[in-house]
Amino acid sequence: MRALIQRISSARVRVGNEVTGEVGPGLLVFLGVGRNDSAAEIRFLTEKIVHLRIFEDEEGKMNRSVQEVGGEILVVSQFTLFADCRKGRRPNFLEAAPSVVGNELYERFVAALRDQGVPVATGRFGANMAVELTNDGPVTIMLDTAEWTKTR
Repeated sequence: MRALIQRISSARVRVGNEVTGEVGPGLLVFLGVGRNDSAAEIRFLTEKIVHLRIFEDEEGKMNRSVQEVGGEILVVSQFTLFADCRKGRRPNFLEAAPSVVGNELYERFVAALRDQGVPVATGRFGANMAVELTNDGPVTIMLDTAEWTKTR
C-alpha cells in the first residue's frame, strides 16, 4: 500500500456535483492499493498515519499527531500511486490491485482508521473525483508498506 499524506487546513472531494467527503484541519490521505497488498498492511499503515507526529506543538516543532490535535482524515482512493513510468511515455498500472480487491482493502483501511477514534470522510472508490484542499505547511509525506517490509 502507498499513502500520500498531506497535512491540511481543510479538504473536500466531489463526485460530479455531490460532496462525498469534507474535513477541517487534519490529513488528506491518497491511498493506493497494490497487487500484492493484503489486510496485513492495513493495521501497520493506519497506526502509522494516526500516530505520525507532523503537527506543530506549542514550540512550533512537528511533535503532535492527528489524533492528539483532534484532527480529521479524508481518504481518497488513488490507484495512480502505483504508476510505473520507467518505460515509454504512458504509465502502466500493472502493480495496482484489481478493482474488487482494491475496493475491499480501501474499505477495510477506512474502517481501521475509524477504529482508532479519528473522524474519517471519504471519496468514492473508482469514481472520477475532484479534490480541493488547503495544504498546511506544506507538509506532504509518502508512506509505502513495501519499503517497510524490506527493512523489517
